[in-house]
Amino acid sequence: MHYRDKCIGCGICYEMQPDYWRMSTRDGKATLVKAEMKKKVHQREIMDWDVELAQKLAHACPVKVIKIM
Repeated sequence: MHYRDKCIGCGICYEMQPDYWRMSTRDGKATLVKAEMKKKVHQREIMDWDVELAQKLAHACPVKVIKIM
């Protein structure tokens, strides 16, 4: 899950998992690739083998706008 509206655009998510993230040239914020918008939250499933890295990434986010469920 990605709370994009609170993203500050630091880029750590893109650096750690570029297959899942892009940095917007429009507003500088991170965009979760192939995500669906549900209740103002961007969501997508990730592969089992990517979960551990995704958890590290969520922890590394300075504003904690990435959640792994």
